[in-house]
Amino acid sequence: MSNILDTIHSPRDVKSLTLPQLEQLAQEIRERMIAVLAKTGGHLGPNLGVVELSLALHVVFDTPKDHFVFDVSHQAYIHKLLTGRRERFETMRQPQGLNGFMLRTESEHDVYGAGHAGTALSAALGMAVARDLSGGKEHVIALAGDAAFTNGISYEALNNVAGQTKRLIIVLNDNEWSIDRNVGAISSYLHRIVTNERYAYLHDRATRLIERLGGKTVGHVVRRAEEAAKGLLLPSLIFEEFGLTYYGPIDGHDLGLLIETFRFLKRQNRPVILHALTQKGRGFQPALDKQKKFHGLGPYDPETGETKPTGQKTYSEVFAETMVKLADKNEKVVAITAAMPNGTALDLFRPHHPKRYFDVGIAEEHAVIFAAGMATKGLRPFCAIYSTFLQRAYDPIIHDVCLQNLPVVFCMDRAGLSGDDGPTHHGLFDISYLRGVPNIVAMAPKDEDELADMLRTAMEHDGPSAIRYPRGAGPGAKVKEQPVALPIGKAEVLRDGSEIAVWGLGALVPMATAFAAQLEREGFSAALINARFAKPLDTELLEAYARRVGLIVTFEDHVMMGGFGSAVLEFLNNKNLHVPVVRIGWPDTFIEHGKVDQLRAKYGLSVEAALEKSRPFLKALPRKRFAVIG
Repeated sequence: MSNILDTIHSPRDVKSLTLPQLEQLAQEIRERMIAVLAKTGGHLGPNLGVVELSLALHVVFDTPKDHFVFDVSHQAYIHKLLTGRRERFETMRQPQGLNGFMLRTESEHDVYGAGHAGTALSAALGMAVARDLSGGKEHVIALAGDAAFTNGISYEALNNVAGQTKRLIIVLNDNEWSIDRNVGAISSYLHRIVTNERYAYLHDRATRLIERLGGKTVGHVVRRAEEAAKGLLLPSLIFEEFGLTYYGPIDGHDLGLLIETFRFLKRQNRPVILHALTQKGRGFQPALDKQKKFHGLGPYDPETGETKPTGQKTYSEVFAETMVKLADKNEKVVAITAAMPNGTALDLFRPHHPKRYFDVGIAEEHAVIFAAGMATKGLRPFCAIYSTFLQRAYDPIIHDVCLQNLPVVFCMDRAGLSGDDGPTHHGLFDISYLRGVPNIVAMAPKDEDELADMLRTAMEHDGPSAIRYPRGAGPGAKVKEQPVALPIGKAEVLRDGSEIAVWGLGALVPMATAFAAQLEREGFSAALINARFAKPLDTELLEAYARRVGLIVTFEDHVMMGGFGSAVLEFLNNKNLHVPVVRIGWPDTFIEHGKVDQLRAKYGLSVEAALEKSRPFLKALPRKRFAVIG
């Protein structure tokens, strides 16, 4: 049997296939994804679950004229395979290769870029309204997972759909998972629909009728199913209350049923929602057995699904283990995650203190305000939220936590680059967006042991605090049995020097160390300081060095605009101190996906780049030794 996938160059090629050929194509797509992602890594589980959905959409609709808006868009790999990017599929998430998410600059078929959950319905509604205003005829289809419906933005959009457009298709891709298993009332509500015996009976009848009649009566069958179901769920379906006509649930892997249903929905002049049941990881047993692991992962064995052990604890794991220690000794410690227990490693905390562990779903704003409420009652909430996702809760951080000076701790995983995930996931802005907020203490550890100490520091601090730490493993520092609190706002002098002061923050302390060592080899006396705090700065130490050295160099894994180096410049300006400052950090641009070391080298985060920027000032240094700071 010939390989059909290799004949697919555009969506037009999909439309000409028979149903048996489409089913063969679905199998080939799964085989190709499993083989390619075994080498590159990526979001395997979500994409295995939407193969048939993606094929059916491309059979019935015409992109790019018709618009597909994927929520999060980590499940758009099949869409990319079918829209002219098959020959580049092996470059997925590789440097200069295909992005792991929808990207408008990558293809005209990617009409809306995304990387965070909850955006699809609002964006699709905006497109539909713009279409209506211009008199267009194109279709807009939003594909959102059930986890996205735990996000408040989705409900803000649903609240407006019926009043603002007469034609929009929403596909609810229900697989019961985000990264971990979904939680909360919405998940339970959808589960009640799916497990309702009457619905199952109607679904089976609809499928048999469609198969027997070739899909000609799909509208009649769906309407009958809809009418019979009314009143079975008390008092009626929530989506109907929002003014959407609900269809389903249907089998999201039944290609024939999906195609005929989409053809029916295409003719509707009203907002509709199709509830499709899918299986995350379908077609690959390891992905079915380990749903969390195969949501998104690095390279793996394509036969067994096994991955190579890292051999070293990640910052996330050190965070979770320290949280267990703190909670063992302090009953007020509670941990909160927004649907990321695995990514933040709080799934390691949960078994030790299950009653003090809270997963609130994809709802970062709620997580922060929830934590604020807890803090008013004397608890010590730790919110473990990726740096890039905490951006979504900026107003609650200011209004609910910092304004009230509540002891909420923001544990910002994935600070700095999130390498293969790209610009939607890089955590490069948190110092800037937190530094200007009164009351907050902002920290960044140089290694795993210092992370543990900062967690202890935050627990004992009577006010809001934030700790930023990178993805993956650290330098391998041994973590003390019990963490100790650090003096707030005090940096650590790692090595004294008299001509140049090198300040490193967080993950770039090793780079600052290498830079200072190179200066020493060239005959300069370089002090090396671990800043520890982006706010408050150790202004006493900074001023002392500024009055003695001829150059200050700062290193941070963050954008330079508004970051740690900016804070140094502001302080020196306020003190009328005119020592030159060279800043090493990320430029004012969105950084693409790629390998961290390569991207750092490209954008000037390296010892070599720091030396090049420093040379004019080094040449101007008077060749004398200043008094060292004790």
